[in-house]
Amino acid sequence: MNLKEVLKMADDLVFAKTGQHLDDLQEAILRGTMQGEKYTKIAEESHCNESYVRDVGSKLWQILSEELGEDIHKSNFRSAMKRYQVSNSSNFAQDVVAIGNFNLCAEARHPPDIPNSYTHNQETANSKQTKASHHDLSEMPDLGAFYDRTLELDTLKTWILQQRSRLIALTGICGIGKTALAAQLVQQIKDEFEYVIWCSLDASPTLAEFEAKLIDFFSQSEKQDSPATNQKLLPLIKYLQKHRCLVVLDNIHNLFIRGELAGKYKLGYEEYRSFFKQIETLSHQTCLMLIGWEQPREFPQVKSQNNFIRTLQLKGLDIAAGREILREYGLEECEALIHRYQGNPLWLKSVANLMQELGGCVTELLPNDTILLPEDLKDVLEQQLSRLSEIEKQFLSLLAKESDGVTLAKLLENGSIPPSDLLNALQSLSRRCLIEQQGSFYTLPPVLRQYINGFN
Repeated sequence: MNLKEVLKMADDLVFAKTGQHLDDLQEAILRGTMQGEKYTKIAEESHCNESYVRDVGSKLWQILSEELGEDIHKSNFRSAMKRYQVSNSSNFAQDVVAIGNFNLCAEARHPPDIPNSYTHNQETANSKQTKASHHDLSEMPDLGAFYDRTLELDTLKTWILQQRSRLIALTGICGIGKTALAAQLVQQIKDEFEYVIWCSLDASPTLAEFEAKLIDFFSQSEKQDSPATNQKLLPLIKYLQKHRCLVVLDNIHNLFIRGELAGKYKLGYEEYRSFFKQIETLSHQTCLMLIGWEQPREFPQVKSQNNFIRTLQLKGLDIAAGREILREYGLEECEALIHRYQGNPLWLKSVANLMQELGGCVTELLPNDTILLPEDLKDVLEQQLSRLSEIEKQFLSLLAKESDGVTLAKLLENGSIPPSDLLNALQSLSRRCLIEQQGSFYTLPPVLRQYINGFN
């Protein structure tokens, strides 16, 4: 009796009782139990509180006890599953012999109504493959050409499909390609989920409005699958626990207040904090992806050992992808331009369009290090920079004067910004992806430096 067989049998039993398959934590408890691990070890490996793991385990043993007709607990789970396996094999052998249906040399003929555990388990396994998929991608933008992001796509697929991450923040400076990457990802993995929905937060819905929208999506879809039954509306978290879902929230920064440090919720939107925490900590089958210039303050900025919550900050495209963009505008051999605009797809398209409209000769008339700021690019930068607090604007003004980067010690020596405010501004600007760190030096992207100095 191997681990895979045990997990399959337990999943069938849980599904027969609850209509839901084993979630990640339940599977981790069973896996750890089979391997002789204590709850402390299971909790540590699952990045959960031990008391929470014990509570989930207790409920799981109760479900299995009711299905198997005996008292199941951690210490006897292995032996109970062995008895269940032997019982299943015995029942199956008795059934096929009684029906006279077993033939080693000819094709087996299975009557459609064999009332035994084998057919029940087969139907349960097949149900995973026949569940209807429901997609609402009406708010997902059609972004046309997609430029190579193989590494980022593979990372996100690993987090979502293999590690079952529950909460993912996709961040990056304006124009870097966050939404394009997410849209490409959704197209590639949508069939792995029962429900997929893309929600734009441009209108800044309250949590109640957002939850009502999702509940309506789930309930209407369930009615399509079972039109004869009156489906009772459930709290949103119940739908996310009941089904394997992918929910994308685009432009998450619209939930946060302007003129404050990054990630501070607007008045009336603080309930989102509790909702995101619920998504991270409760056991369910859903992945929630947040896309935007800012991320909630509770998200880790650096790499974390917690698989349930992840942050991916997008950087610029590589040279090959940058060349592909510029060729569309008739520009060749512009590697320096790609470096200057740091492989930002939107920035490259903006300046390439300007050059194309001017006949492509503008680069021959300007110094090599000139940074052009077309009006449409200025508008995009203004949208993001207008969200900054006053202390962040002061910090950027200081940094914009330093073309070669500056250390934190030098910034503190300046004295124009109190140390505590300066450190908070530094953290906030890092979360907004507006500054870069190279070793102990902080610097601004050349495009931002040019834009900010134009106002100083």
